[in-house]
Amino acid sequence: MSKLQILVVDDEWNMRNLLRVYLTKNGFQVSEAANGHEALQVIERGSYDLILLDVMLPDMDGWEVCKRVRQTKQTPIIMLTARTETKDKVQGFTLGADDYVVKPFEPDELIARIFALLRRANSKETDLFPISQIEYNDLLISSEARQVKVKDRPVDFTPKEFDLLRFLAEHPNRAFTRDICLEQVWGEEFFGDTRTV
Repeated sequence: MSKLQILVVDDEWNMRNLLRVYLTKNGFQVSEAANGHEALQVIERGSYDLILLDVMLPDMDGWEVCKRVRQTKQTPIIMLTARTETKDKVQGFTLGADDYVVKPFEPDELIARIFALLRRANSKETDLFPISQIEYNDLLISSEARQVKVKDRPVDFTPKEFDLLRFLAEHPNRAFTRDICLEQVWGEEFFGDTRTV
């Protein structure tokens, strides 16, 4: 399975490096651009599943980059900025941004927002769970049949339990917060207790 491609557009090397580390840890392939013109050139040449776009860029602000991208592409865009005023957020959404994250941010929250946005952008379940079958020792998880077997014996799971097991199995050797599990399995509309997980 090929990795999802994310473009990080930020003029600060430290921020690009931080984002690259977290995104790579979460299985994404990361490309970078340090200014608006470079971003537009990179976007023109390549294909990306999502763009993380800083608002304050030295040559062309993120609003203008977002506007130009939207003229030809529907790639999901998350704006990153230190601006907290509502009018800035409204401007971003008006120009075609899909989400808005204020700096400084919690990396886990950003990753959860990325997963949520990609889930909405890819409506087919096969895009969300591209692995049809997972096998590990005596455990078999079949996405197509939505069935779990241990030593060839079926094990009963509720739909949400199955989705949670499948999500965790597709990301081995990783620890997830409750919030990320809720976001990935229950969706952003869930308003219950985090102890559900």
